[in-house]
Amino acid sequence: MLAQAPTPAVEQAFTLDQALQFALDHYPSVRAALEQVTASSANVSVAQAAYLPRLDSLWQTNRATANNIFGQLLPQSVIPALSGPVLPSASGDSVWGSAAGALFSWEPVDLGLRASVVKEAQADVTRARAAEGLTRLGVQSVVGSVFLDVVSAQRALAATDADVQRRDVLARAVHTLVDNQLRPGADASRADAELAAARTRSIQAHQRLIVAQATLGQVLGLADGLVTVDATRLLDRAPEETNFQATRVTEHPLAQVGQAAVDLAHAHEEVLTNTDRPRLYVQSSLFARGSGANPTGPFEGGASGLGLDRVNWAAGVQVVFPNLFDVTSLRARRAASEAQTREESARYDESVLTITRERRVADAMVDAARAIAKNMPVQLDSARQSETQARARYEAGLASIVEVADSQSLLANAEYQDAVARVEVWRALLAHAVAQGTLAPFVQMLGASGVR
Repeated sequence: MLAQAPTPAVEQAFTLDQALQFALDHYPSVRAALEQVTASSANVSVAQAAYLPRLDSLWQTNRATANNIFGQLLPQSVIPALSGPVLPSASGDSVWGSAAGALFSWEPVDLGLRASVVKEAQADVTRARAAEGLTRLGVQSVVGSVFLDVVSAQRALAATDADVQRRDVLARAVHTLVDNQLRPGADASRADAELAAARTRSIQAHQRLIVAQATLGQVLGLADGLVTVDATRLLDRAPEETNFQATRVTEHPLAQVGQAAVDLAHAHEEVLTNTDRPRLYVQSSLFARGSGANPTGPFEGGASGLGLDRVNWAAGVQVVFPNLFDVTSLRARRAASEAQTREESARYDESVLTITRERRVADAMVDAARAIAKNMPVQLDSARQSETQARARYEAGLASIVEVADSQSLLANAEYQDAVARVEVWRALLAHAVAQGTLAPFVQMLGASGVR
């Protein structure tokens, strides 16, 4: 049997906005956050169901003896209950017994317990939704950053390949001069060393590109397949101005998660406050029983007892008081809940400080990235002129091979920094949008700039 050839991996190309949306639709943590919201919403319905009355019913048929005994029995769940008078003598004979009934129970007043439970469930929904928003923001932030890492790796590879080509041309020219005894042999050795080092840097740049693409596939939620990026127009130009509107710190998903945690802790405190209050129930019952046992002594045989012989009903009001000895335990639980609330409040204050710091850092990143991008054309032109002049001076015998090698290194670094400078502007804008708590303006800027 011939072995089947492996299925070739499917290559998928993403633009930046496509990658951001794909991650929201497929990344596992986003799906998990959505399911957490669904589960929390269902818990609200469960809590609200406590306001509804209960109607419990049953039907029972059994075959048993009827040896009753006079006396008291402590509450337990092992020995079945037995009703009726004590018979003159014990007997091992058994009879049929049957019972059917329904119990209606409704709690019209609970002094706020059910309302506080519903409020706690609703607070948990708010927390889950805030966590979902924070998860979405985090996933998009990581995807955008890794996408730009891939673009940077591509530019680095292009710069190193161009450097290899220049050094290869230089090495050939140097060998020609050395062969004609116009330059010392040390120049050829230095040119070969520089060419080998450039090739090593190219191999390392290719490795970094593959690693960045694999990381992008992971953050996109892709288990297999090759991931490439389409950044054709991303490097053409970077936006000179941003129209990001500053949002309040409290609107950031991280702050909303913190506030939701504080509200949930407060809601739990309220539940514990209302736990030790009396509860009022309105109840009514309708039931019937049948038995083949005769209170006068002899048992009726056959199918006697399978039918319902006696019917009863009952209606009343029941007040259930809390366990008096739960006071100590409840007080400790309240103390723990209050401490939890204070802890969540402190964490909220910490999140506000974190958001404030991130916004200041993001503003500095945007200003610095734009300044560098504006300065890079000057640096690149100067590096190109320096490399051209150094080669001309070397060919005229006015410069050493070291000067040419240094100028080529300067040019390779300037080419890479020029391309990466525009990438870093987009990276700074991404960080600015993340610090504001939403990537919607950033995605709109991609469309407005023609960047896909």
